[in-house]
Amino acid sequence: MKPLTTIRRIFEPLRSRKVRIALATVVAAFAAEYSLDVSEEMILTIMAAGIAVILGIAHEDAGAKSAPAPHPSTNPTETSLPS
Repeated sequence: MKPLTTIRRIFEPLRSRKVRIALATVVAAFAAEYSLDVSEEMILTIMAAGIAVILGIAHEDAGAKSAPAPHPSTNPTETSLPS
């Protein structure tokens, strides 16, 4: 396998917003745990915020996939006001 292909396969998951948020959440929690003197409650707050954002993105993605496509003859910018 070519080295460039291997690098692409490694970094492919980072195209997902959910993966990037999860990674940032875990890094922030570890930084708070080991670098900063913060309480356990603060770490749980960081984790909960990350989970909430991930669930929001999943909800948005599900809504976008299940929304019906607009009819091609309908122009949403036009209004049907009587003349």
